[in-house]
Amino acid sequence: MSLVPQPVEPAPIVKIVMRPLTRILNPMIGRLAGRRHFRMAAQIRHTGRRSGRAYVTPAGARLHDGVIVIPLTFGNQSDWARNVAAAGGCSVRLDGRDYLATEPEFLGRDQARELIKPMFSPLERASFRLLGIRQFMLLQVAAPG
Repeated sequence: MSLVPQPVEPAPIVKIVMRPLTRILNPMIGRLAGRRHFRMAAQIRHTGRRSGRAYVTPAGARLHDGVIVIPLTFGNQSDWARNVAAAGGCSVRLDGRDYLATEPEFLGRDQARELIKPMFSPLERASFRLLGIRQFMLLQVAAPG
């Protein structure tokens, strides 16, 4: 569990198939992300580590017992993950509620296994393996917004 982990790149299937699709799908999903009853994605609100600009990124996320877990489909070198790590947190809009999320940690698949069981369905966990997701971001919920 480290704030500055070894670089984890996305799996080949994600690079070839998912990355091009995100350019098309992210604007649509971004409008729905974080809304009530839209479990597919949350809004991760973060600040650019170099630009200082505010960003909103849709990402799969779940909340359980004061902890938010986000599967890192694109690895820990994605801009949003690096921004959150550099800032020490972000805000997350999930199921229509805003949360201040702090203390980002990167967990390997084995470290996260028991943590994600109550958060993600068996089908979702199987998709993590299919997509080659090897890492997750863990955030502590500081306070509801």
